[in-house]
Amino acid sequence: MDGWQFQCSNTTCLPFATFSVSSIDNCEMACLAEVHCKAFSFHKSSSNCELFADISNQNDNLLVNVDTITMIVTDGTRFPLGCSTFLNQTTYSVGTNPRSVAVADVNNDSKPDIIVGNYGTDTVGVLLNTGSGIFNAQTTYAVGSSPQAVTVVDVNSDNKPDIVVANAGSNNVGVLLNAGNGTFNAQTTYSVGNGPCSVALVDVNSDNKPDIIVANGGSPYTVGVLLNTGNGTFKAQTNYTVGTSPFLVAVIDVNSDNKPDIVVTNRGSNTIGVLLNTGNGTFNAQTTYTAGGSPTSVAVVDVNSDNKPDIVVANQAWNTVGVLLNTGNGTFNAQTNYSVGAYPTSVAVVDVNSDNKSDIVVTNQSSNNVGVLLNTGNGTFNNQTTYTVGSYPFAIAVVDVNSDSKPDIIVTNTGSPYTFGVLLHC
Repeated sequence: MDGWQFQCSNTTCLPFATFSVSSIDNCEMACLAEVHCKAFSFHKSSSNCELFADISNQNDNLLVNVDTITMIVTDGTRFPLGCSTFLNQTTYSVGTNPRSVAVADVNNDSKPDIIVGNYGTDTVGVLLNTGSGIFNAQTTYAVGSSPQAVTVVDVNSDNKPDIVVANAGSNNVGVLLNAGNGTFNAQTTYSVGNGPCSVALVDVNSDNKPDIIVANGGSPYTVGVLLNTGNGTFKAQTNYTVGTSPFLVAVIDVNSDNKPDIVVTNRGSNTIGVLLNTGNGTFNAQTTYTAGGSPTSVAVVDVNSDNKPDIVVANQAWNTVGVLLNTGNGTFNAQTNYSVGAYPTSVAVVDVNSDNKSDIVVTNQSSNNVGVLLNTGNGTFNNQTTYTVGSYPFAIAVVDVNSDSKPDIIVTNTGSPYTFGVLLHC
């Protein structure tokens, strides 16, 4: 239908995927390859392709637009191909300004649950999975002021995952031990530096106990390491100087010596710092690599199948994600940039289309969407496909939450009405 645009009048009929293609043929093929796609609109001037899953009352949903061609799928024309896209988000109410999310089975029922840090209400919320990727209302636990980051790891070796939270306004980290049925004890706090804004739990001194690594975002700008004593309590932090305004920390072995190293985004210095582990849980001074403007989130994953973990960073001020390939000895090449949406804030790297290549998923905060950049197979990436989410998406996790062996997207929406969204893989 040349000159018509498919446009629904309610939010249940928004396009479930929007992306750029080179021709209408590619838009048609994308729709036919998706089992949920019932119609598509191709915009000639922008080459944007919109895929729709709901075409009820289709005649009432067609608008005149000379720049657009719309097609409705006819029975028997669909390709028998796998799905590589995501459905519209389902939202769940949480606290004010949810800035972090973790996904883990906290009640031992083999269903991954969601834990969210509610920055504006000084709580963490736990939403138990009902078993089909649907979640119960949150149960909240009081923590410190302005919880900026949350992670879930068994810290006291009782086979129950515990919650660790970075309380940015209290200058401490809180540890909430799991009571055994998915409920949690009151936090025990440990002093750290100013404005902790990221936390990771990894055994850094080879004693089989997960240690705390925290990015202290305020002056004097450090990462802190708190070693686990063995019963889920932690020693005072040891500080390592990094760049200005460190924002997010990842801990992974980058130089193949079987010792986990620290990778940190220095948001104020526009660099990424790599601190190599000396072998006993202490770290060398950082080596820095130039990133884009205001690097925030980082993931460290092998993206080019050479068995060396590479760095993927969200460059907030540049509206890009950068990829720094590992040279093989824990040093990294200059970044290659890929354009994404406005103000990218969080990044995850997961194979979302079952081709054994790690793809990039990013929250575009000021665009109110998430972008998915598929890996071409050699560590380069296609243009993003975007999915509309809530207001000001911030944190992201990509985990299978409905037991269909396909990774789903979980995103926190920090603008009112304050939700997290679950985008199930189709």
